[in-house]
Amino acid sequence: MTKYMILLNPIAGRGSGKRLEPVIRTYLKAHELDFDLQKTERPGHAIELTRQSVRNGYDVVVAAGGDGTSNEVLNGLMLATQGNEGQAAMGFICVGQGNDYAYGVKVPSDVEEDCKILAQNKRKMIDVGFSIGGDYPEGRYFGNGVGVGFDAVVGFEALKLKPLHGFLSYFIAALKTIFLFHRGPRVKIEYNDREIEQNALMVSVMNGQRLGGGFMMAPNGQIDDGRFDLSIVDQVGRGRIATLIPYFIKGTHATQNEVHTDQTSRIVVTALEGVIPAHADGETLCKAGKKLIMEIRHRELEVVCPEFGSHQ
Repeated sequence: MTKYMILLNPIAGRGSGKRLEPVIRTYLKAHELDFDLQKTERPGHAIELTRQSVRNGYDVVVAAGGDGTSNEVLNGLMLATQGNEGQAAMGFICVGQGNDYAYGVKVPSDVEEDCKILAQNKRKMIDVGFSIGGDYPEGRYFGNGVGVGFDAVVGFEALKLKPLHGFLSYFIAALKTIFLFHRGPRVKIEYNDREIEQNALMVSVMNGQRLGGGFMMAPNGQIDDGRFDLSIVDQVGRGRIATLIPYFIKGTHATQNEVHTDQTSRIVVTALEGVIPAHADGETLCKAGKKLIMEIRHRELEVVCPEFGSHQ
C-alpha cells in the first residue's frame, strides 16, 4: 500500500494551513489513504522533513501549503535522490496563496479534489529547473519558474501586504513596484548560442505557466517538454509598465513589441551594471545578485497529478 507523508505548512495561505488540518485529515481518511502528517516549523524545515521521509520509506511526500512549501519539498526530493537516500513522488494539497506550481501540473486549488487526486495515485514525470548563483552558489531547484527583475520585486512586495492574499496581493504589489523598480539593470543574457546586452525590466524563466495566482507568464508552457519559456522585457517607462500588466494577466504579452519570448534549456543572466533581484517559485534567490545560471533537468521528478498530455 502506498505510504503518504503530508507536510503541512500551518501558516500557508495566511493561516489556512492550520485551519484546514482537520479537513485534510478527514478527506484523506475518507479515501482510506495510509498517511502521516507533520507540520513545518520554520523556513527550510520541509526540505529536512522531506529527506527524512524518503529515508523512512514513504512513497509520496505531499506539499500541503503554497508555492514556498512545494519548492522546499521539491528540493528535499531532489537532494534525497542526489544523495542516494532514496526516491519518492511529490503530491500537492493547495492551501497557499498562489499555488502556481500545482496549477502547472493541473492540480486545482481545492482541498477535497486534491485528496481525491492523491487517492487515484496517477503519476507523471516532469521537468525540474536548477538555478546557480545569488544566495545559492551551490544551486537550488525550482519547479514553476524564476523571475529576474521586476517580477521578483513584485513577489517581495506581495509578501508585505499582510491583509491581502492570492492574486489581489500580487496585483497591488505589481502596481506598487512600478514606482519602486522602474529601471532595470543592464544585463547580458546568454541562451541558444545567443548573447544579448540590454537594459531589461524583467527576465522571466518559466517551467510552468502562471505566477502570482493569475499572471499567465507562459500560457503555452509545458512542464515536461525539456524547455523553459522565456519572456524578456525591454526597459520601458512607468506608464508603459502599467499598460503591459494586463497583457501578462491575459497571457497575450508576446504580442507587444517590448516583450521577447523564446524557449531554451539553459540561460545565463549577468548584471553588467547594477544588480539583479530574483526569485524562484516565489522564494528569494537574491536581492542584489550579479549572475544566475538556470538549467532544465528533463523529467527528473515524479508527481501525483491528474492525467494530461505529454510532450516528447
